Amino acid sequence: MPTIRVEMFEGRSVEQKRTLAHELTVACVRALGVAPQSVTVVFHDVAKHDWASAGVLFSDPRPPAQPAS
Repeated sequence: MPTIRVEMFEGRSVEQKRTLAHELTVACVRALGVAPQSVTVVFHDVAKHDWASAGVLFSDPRPPAQPAS
């Protein structure tokens, strides 16, 4: 039974989650040959102040991206 855990910033609509759950299920059925009823999708909405990268919270201002040399 495939279980897909989706972590993303909060703010997506129920309709967006419904669409993503459907698309992920279809992909598992196609790629793994499982029945749709065996696919589980779990959404975890995370506030930007609860997620960090490179030591910086996503809720904090980010410095402008440096151009590639």
